[in-house]
Amino acid sequence: MLTELLASPWALVIMSALVLGDAFFVVIPGEVAVTALGALASTTGTPPLWSVIVCAGVAAMFGDTACYLIGRTVGTERWRWMRTPRVHQALDWARRRLDTGTATVLFTARFVPFARLAINLVAGAARIRAPRYLPLVAIAALGWAAYQASIGALVAVLVPGGPLVAVIVSIVAAIALGVGIDLITRRLRR
Repeated sequence: MLTELLASPWALVIMSALVLGDAFFVVIPGEVAVTALGALASTTGTPPLWSVIVCAGVAAMFGDTACYLIGRTVGTERWRWMRTPRVHQALDWARRRLDTGTATVLFTARFVPFARLAINLVAGAARIRAPRYLPLVAIAALGWAAYQASIGALVAVLVPGGPLVAVIVSIVAAIALGVGIDLITRRLRR
């Protein structure tokens, strides 16, 4: 039954909604959904891997662009949660990084949840021109989607046991990868 649900067109819609929501609330498992559907695409062929990548990339681009627009219209000081020490520190970090290289920062931040949110808000607040920002964020989002879906597809090829096992193992792999990235970024900040 789970395989049938994941193979339906609703799976792409649900995955896209999770990825879009992940742009604002980092606890939403957008990466996990993309990785799981990548595994399913590899084992069953449905949905096609290219559609997982395109839908996830478009949803990620829309989410990042929405954060950019919030930063552009609201700024980074308006709401109380934006003035907390942790958020303020992340926004200051994002400002410093955007000054040194917009493309590098957008591509790197796409893979780090809190950094992604901070960078996109600050990019909008800093008034980085949309013709410069949008192509960079689109390429970063599609690259991220291809990477996440490919991890799921690779796990499905390497782990025997059918689609359900591949989805479970790819979810565990995505979570482990996320935890690993978080640990590395914490160490680099120190």
